[in-house]
Amino acid sequence: MIRTVITGSTGRMGSTLLRLARDAKDLQVVAATVRQGSPVAGQDAGLAARLGAALDVLLMDDLDRALEFSKADVVVDFTGPEASLAHAKTCAARGVPLVVGSTGFSEEDTAKLRESARKVPIVAAPNMSVGVNLVIQMAAQLARVLGPSFDVEVLEAHHRMKKDAPSGTALKLAEVLAESLGRTRDDVTFVRDGQTGARPPGEIGVQALRGGDVVGEHTVYFFGDGERVELTHRATNRDQFAQGALRAARWVARRAPGLYDMADVLGLQGKT
Repeated sequence: MIRTVITGSTGRMGSTLLRLARDAKDLQVVAATVRQGSPVAGQDAGLAARLGAALDVLLMDDLDRALEFSKADVVVDFTGPEASLAHAKTCAARGVPLVVGSTGFSEEDTAKLRESARKVPIVAAPNMSVGVNLVIQMAAQLARVLGPSFDVEVLEAHHRMKKDAPSGTALKLAEVLAESLGRTRDDVTFVRDGQTGARPPGEIGVQALRGGDVVGEHTVYFFGDGERVELTHRATNRDQFAQGALRAARWVARRAPGLYDMADVLGLQGKT
């Protein structure tokens, strides 16, 4: 059994992870955390049951204490950039592998995450869905084959409560598309307004939609003369993100220190 700690257990993803981890035969949820200062910290299985997961441990507001208490094999974290970085430092100090599904990291944040990964294995990905990660690989291949004569655009849609834009997945798609086409981040355009003129050669457009309860949709458009190729992934619930994260937890629990992504977890050839 892989002894697992779930952070942010009262959030959308945290509660989903709790439910699915409890159903997994090879995982044991040994601790769950909530935001520091949360009024539910220190409560027991009665509250956990109301969250949809019958835990046998207290909810804690301090990951370090949770790790000391639980003797965990892995931590799964979907809390947010600031909290995730703090959790990465804690896991590094305790020698516990970590899976991070938070988005909105800056380049400086990623460097800090990489520093923690020098001590423990960390899987970090903006999207843990197996389907999305296959789409990312396919987008890179399409870009290489279709070449620079096709105009490339990325469109994403999420629920009204999402805090960052564009989504981490859209940014990852733009990154791999640029790499496949021999372009840089300077070729990525996020805003078009006013008299923009003709579309510059080599531009990669990224646009974000927000509204309703959309779990997540991503489409890559390849516009050619006389034809168009579209590659789309639509998520209809959060279970596939959680299942991918738990798959990553199983994989990372016995790895050497380093910063990994879902392409590593899935064993994808020619990872971008």
